[in-house]
Amino acid sequence: MDNRFATALVIGSVLSLLSVIYLAAAVGTASWYQYFTPSTYSNYSGTSTEDFLKDPENTDEKAYTDALFHYNGSFGLWQRCITVAQSTWYQQSETDSNAVSHCVMWSWSDQFFVKYEEPGNHNTEVDIVRTYLWRCQFILPLVALGLIFLGALIGLAGCVCHSLGPALGTGILHLLAGLCTLGSIVCFSRGVHMLEKRLPPPAGIRGEYGWSFCLACVSSPLQIMAGALFLWAVRASRREYSLMKAYRVA
Repeated sequence: MDNRFATALVIGSVLSLLSVIYLAAAVGTASWYQYFTPSTYSNYSGTSTEDFLKDPENTDEKAYTDALFHYNGSFGLWQRCITVAQSTWYQQSETDSNAVSHCVMWSWSDQFFVKYEEPGNHNTEVDIVRTYLWRCQFILPLVALGLIFLGALIGLAGCVCHSLGPALGTGILHLLAGLCTLGSIVCFSRGVHMLEKRLPPPAGIRGEYGWSFCLACVSSPLQIMAGALFLWAVRASRREYSLMKAYRVA
């Protein structure tokens, strides 16, 4: 095998490994989107911590979204978290209070709950767009990870057979995985935008994308670049083989 092709395969494999690490970290953490709450909301008494910690099926969307607004909340694809200040008897001021994080996991069935036109009001019509955006945002990364794993198995088979042919399938699967990850990013950002149109954050509360979202954004181009390198190696090696064969015949 030409050194150029071997180098392309090695670089593609490294990019693929990095993309898997970044995507797995993004899926497993709750910093896709986070709210920064000023201290003026520290005495907010709308949704209690006990209500927030209930099972998602027992807490409506509006209730836990309000808690996210007022308690420096953050959420990802599989969990949501809030940070509550807890004071003890020996602390003299609110600035001395300890910040305690509380997180709630969404189960597989929770991810398929429907969303409503008015969040929290089950008497309104189902919001089809937000419902399917929510479902796609957590399904697509799992599909991407599965495609990369399948591509790795195909690439391993190619190494055993000492052939570049299977790298074609690996490259195509990585390109599809990159598109799935990109689709999840788009679905998530669109879903957050639609939710904040229906439940605008109170004045002074700022929301922004977190580091988990950034990891997913980095993972997608890495997968696409890895797929492009695999495809280039296969195409270039076949073209060189054809030219060499034609030269020998001539």
